Amino acid sequence: MAEFKRFYQFFKPDHYDIFLDINREKKEFQGKTTITGQALADKIYIHQKDLHIKSVKADDKELPFDIDNEADAINIKLATAGPVKITIEYQAELTDSMMGIYPSYYQVDGVKKQIVGTQFETNFARQAFPSIDEPEAKATFDLAIKFDEHPGETILSNMPEAKEENGVHYFQRTVKMSTYLIAFAFGDLQSKQTKTKSGVKIGVFATKAHKAKELDFALDIAKKAIEFYEDFYQTPYPLPHSWQLALPDFSAGAMENWGLVTYREAYLLLDPDNTAFPVKQLVATVITHELAHQWFGDLVTMKWWDDLWLNESFANMMEYVAVDAIHPDWKIWETFQTSDVPAALQRDATDGVQSVHVQVNHPAEIDALFDGAIVYAKGARMLVMARALIGDKALREGLKNYFAAHKYNNATGSDLWSALGQAAGIDLGTIMDSWLQQPGYPLVSASVVNGRLLISQQQFFIGSGKEAGRQWQIPLNSNYQKLPKIFKDKESDLGDYQQLRQEAGQPLILNQGNDSHFIVKYDQELLKDILEHSDSLDAITQRQLLQDQRLLAEARSISYADLIPLLETFKDSKSNLVNDALYRIANTLKGFVEVGSDQENDLKTFFRQISKQQLARLGWLAKKDEDNDDQLTRPYILRAALYGEDRDAISQAHDLFTAHQDDLESLPADIRTFVLQNEVKNFGDQKLFDKLLANYQNSSDASYKNSLKNALVSTTDSKLISQLIDKFENSEVIKPQDLRGWFQGLLANDKGQQAAWDWIRKDWDWLEKTVGGDMEFATYITIIALTFKNRQRLAEFKLFFDPKINTPGLTREIKMDTKVIESKVELIEADKDKVNEAIKAAI
Repeated sequence: MAEFKRFYQFFKPDHYDIFLDINREKKEFQGKTTITGQALADKIYIHQKDLHIKSVKADDKELPFDIDNEADAINIKLATAGPVKITIEYQAELTDSMMGIYPSYYQVDGVKKQIVGTQFETNFARQAFPSIDEPEAKATFDLAIKFDEHPGETILSNMPEAKEENGVHYFQRTVKMSTYLIAFAFGDLQSKQTKTKSGVKIGVFATKAHKAKELDFALDIAKKAIEFYEDFYQTPYPLPHSWQLALPDFSAGAMENWGLVTYREAYLLLDPDNTAFPVKQLVATVITHELAHQWFGDLVTMKWWDDLWLNESFANMMEYVAVDAIHPDWKIWETFQTSDVPAALQRDATDGVQSVHVQVNHPAEIDALFDGAIVYAKGARMLVMARALIGDKALREGLKNYFAAHKYNNATGSDLWSALGQAAGIDLGTIMDSWLQQPGYPLVSASVVNGRLLISQQQFFIGSGKEAGRQWQIPLNSNYQKLPKIFKDKESDLGDYQQLRQEAGQPLILNQGNDSHFIVKYDQELLKDILEHSDSLDAITQRQLLQDQRLLAEARSISYADLIPLLETFKDSKSNLVNDALYRIANTLKGFVEVGSDQENDLKTFFRQISKQQLARLGWLAKKDEDNDDQLTRPYILRAALYGEDRDAISQAHDLFTAHQDDLESLPADIRTFVLQNEVKNFGDQKLFDKLLANYQNSSDASYKNSLKNALVSTTDSKLISQLIDKFENSEVIKPQDLRGWFQGLLANDKGQQAAWDWIRKDWDWLEKTVGGDMEFATYITIIALTFKNRQRLAEFKLFFDPKINTPGLTREIKMDTKVIESKVELIEADKDKVNEAIKAAI
C-alpha cells in the first residue's frame, strides 16, 4: 500500500473551473479542469481516479507529470511554490458502479431509458474531475456541462443555471464547499416546486416512470424541514434552492449534496393514497436527515473523516427533532426507540466495535467508517444524551454560535462541544468524550446490600470481551431525586435503600426515558419491586425492561428462559414500544428450536397464544378510530400469527389475496407483504411466482416492489428458489442496489438459506466487482452473521471469510461478525433445553 499523504498540505485550492462534455451513447466524457490555488511546495499532488490525463499546464505552460494510480494521484513538479493556476485535460468512461458520474436506468411503458447522476462521497469526485478530494479542501466551483441532449430534458446542479450557450449549461458559482458535495444530474425529469417563507425554492424531481402525486409528500416535508431548520439553527439556508432528486440507481439511501440532494426512489417518492404509516415515517426522516446536513456537514464540514460522526450523528438526531416538530402526532421519538436504540445497543456490545470517533489513516479505511449502528445510531443517542443535559435553549444558542464561527469552513468534535458547553455553562466536552472516544457502553448494576443501595459500572459485552477498565460519565436519569445526575465512579454507595424507596414512593428506575446509552441490571429485590408494579409503568419503561433483560440474556448474565414469563406479562399491550421489544425477544426464540421438530410446533403454539387477543382486537384491516400504535403493532401480530400457523389468519389472508388478485398493488400497503407471503408459502405455484416477478419488474412503486420481493423470497419450493438465485446477477430484473435485500430474505428462509449461502460463496468476486465500492458492501457479511446460528454455519463462515480478513474495509466486520455468530451459538447451546421447557410450560 502506497504511503498515505494528505494532499491539502501541499496544495490549497481556492477555485475550480470545471467543463465536462458527457456522451451517454458512448458512455464516456471529456473534461477540462482549471484549479486556482496556493502551492505550499514545488511538488504537489492532485487526486484523480480512472481518468486518462492528456495534459497538465501551470499558468498556461505544459508541465511534466506522472500518475500514481495506487495513491489516486497526479504528481506534479512546479518551478516554485506560490500562487498557481493549473489546467488539466482528460477523458474517462461512465461506469455502472453508481460512483462518480454514472447512468441510472429505468423503464417507461416498456422502453428502457436513463438519466445521468453523481455520487461523490466519500472520495469519488476524483473520478469526475482532478481535485484535492479531501473535506478540508474547500473551494468555490464554476461548473459547465455539455451532454448529448434531447428536447425537453432537464439538467440540475448545486446552484441555479446561469445560462446556456451552444449546448453548454453554465451554473452559478457555488459557495465555498467540499468536493464530495458537488452534484449534477440530467435527463427526462418531472418536478413539483414551491417556496419557503424565506424565499428558498424547493423542488422534488423524478423520472416520468412515476405518477405525479408520488412527489407531493416529499415536497411538503422538504419545505417544512427547511423552514424548521432555519428557525431552529437561527441560521438562514445559504443557497437559492433545495432540490430533491430520486435516482433509479443509487447505492446509498440518500446523499446530502448541497442544494441537490439525491435519494433512492424508495426514500423520496410514495403513493399518498396507499403507503403504510412506517414507510411515511421512514421517508420523512430520510428527507429531514439530508436537509439537516445542509447546515451540519455542508455549511460546516468535518475537517477529516475521523470526525464523520459530526456529520452523521447530528443529522441522525435532527431528523427526529424536525419530524417531531412537523408531525408531533406521529410520536416519532418512539421510532427512534424501536430502530436506532436497539441497533446501537446490539452492535456496540460486541468487542472490537469501532468508537464513534475513529482514526483514519488511509482512504481505504473511510468507507468502513459508515457503520450505521455506531456513527449514525449510537452517535445520535450520544447527542440525545447531550441535548437532555443542556436543554434546547442552550442547544440552539450553541449551534448558532458554532455555525457563525465555522460557516463555509471545517470543524472538529471539540469545536462542537465547546460551543454547546459554553452556551450551557457546563464542561460538556469532558462528559461526552468518554462516549465519543471509547467503544462499547456500560452495564450499570443496582443492588441492595445490607440495606444500602449500591450501583456500579463495567463495560457490557455480548460474547467474549476483553475488560479494558473503561469508565463513562453516565447521565443516570433516575426517578430517585437524591441519586447523582452524573455517575462517574466505578461503584458507589447511594444510601439507605428503604429510606430512598419510601421518599420516592415507587420502584427504582434508572435511565428514565431510555435516552442514555447504557443498560441496567437490577438485583432480585429491585427487579421484583419493578415487576410487581409493571401495570403502573409507562410504555417506555416497560420497553426498556424488556430490552435490558433481552440483552442480559444474550450476554448469558441471565437465562433466556427467564424472558418467556415477561412475554406473557406484556403480550396484550397496546403500545408499539412494548410490542416491538416483545416480538424482538419472541422472534429470537426461533433460534432455539430445530425446523420441523416438536419444539418448533410448541413455539408455534406459543406464538398463536401471545398474538391471539391482539389479532382479535386489531384484525387485518385498519379501523377508522385506530391510532398510530395500532397501525405500528399490527405487522408484529400478523407476522406472529402466520408463523404460528393460525388457521384463521391464513384463511383471512388468502381471502384478501383473492379479492385483490386482479390488482395486487391495490392491497392495503400496511398488510400487503403478509398477504402475499402467505399466498406464496401456503398456496403458491409457478404461475403465481411468474406473476409476482413480472409485477416486480414492471412496477415503479418502491413500496409495492418491496412487498413483492418479500413474498418471492419466502417460497419454500426448491425449484423456485433456484430460479430466484438465477436472477441475482441479472440487473434487468434485480438492480444491484436492491440485491442485498433479496439475498437477506432468501438467507433468512430456512428452505432458501443453503442456496443463498452457496451463491455468495461461489460468486463473491462478482459481487465485490459489482458493488464493492459501495460503503454498505460490508453489510453483506453482517446479514450473514445475523442469520447464522449453529456451529456448522460458524465453521463455514470462518472457512470462507478468514482468508479475506485483511481486505481493506472488511477486517473489522469479519472479526466482529465471527464473534456475533460464536456468542449466538454458545447461547443457544447453553440455554436450549431450558428455553424449550419454558415454552412448553407456558402453552
